[in-house]
Amino acid sequence: MMNLVIDIGNTLVKLAVFEGDKLLETIVEKQLEESLIVSLYENHNIKKGIYASVRASNEDETLLKKYNFYPLSHLTPLPLAIKYKTPETLGIDRIAAVVGAKVKFKNTDLLVMDLGTCITYDFVNSKNEYLGGAIAPGFQMRFKALNHFTGKLPLVNFNVANLKLIGNTTETSIVSGVYNGMKNEVIGAINSYLSQYETLKIVVTGGDINLFDLEPKNRIFADEFLVLKGLNEILNYNAE
Repeated sequence: MMNLVIDIGNTLVKLAVFEGDKLLETIVEKQLEESLIVSLYENHNIKKGIYASVRASNEDETLLKKYNFYPLSHLTPLPLAIKYKTPETLGIDRIAAVVGAKVKFKNTDLLVMDLGTCITYDFVNSKNEYLGGAIAPGFQMRFKALNHFTGKLPLVNFNVANLKLIGNTTETSIVSGVYNGMKNEVIGAINSYLSQYETLKIVVTGGDINLFDLEPKNRIFADEFLVLKGLNEILNYNAE
């Protein structure tokens, strides 16, 4: 019996096929097309599906209803307790990422960081309670904000060759400010959590997980499929 899970993010659509907890196949596209779903159904013995969307269109939802996909929402039963004061406003991608991390790290304090369009920090304690976290602008959003909210600053495309601490042109100054500012923010957040939770484990996901070399290695784990794994776990939890 196989599961098909779909993560509709701000930028990309990710589809994955699971057999039990085993990830068999992933597909990444800019838009959700019915041909993708048909192809996966034809190639795999799909029995059930779930989707999470932060930009759901009526067209996407109509398509997914056609194939009886289970929509993840704040009302979906979860294998952890949500202590967030406004669960109806909590991003479902954040929920899925946390559940995915808890599959691997049980009974420990856990910080999940998603470095995507936005940077999200999500904390689950050792009692399996989700408490909340933080949201900040992502890497590309910072470049776009500098260009959009000023009169003369250009829109810069990141190139590691232009990365230096002391920028000697406007472009390299922007690259230094965005890259080093975000890196110091992420490291600062990690250190703040570590100062309060000695046994903390940290799981990092998202499209920009390879931007920084984060320490300490024995506490920080990267998993690019974290949201997909969380969706699969939620689907299995509700099937049971």
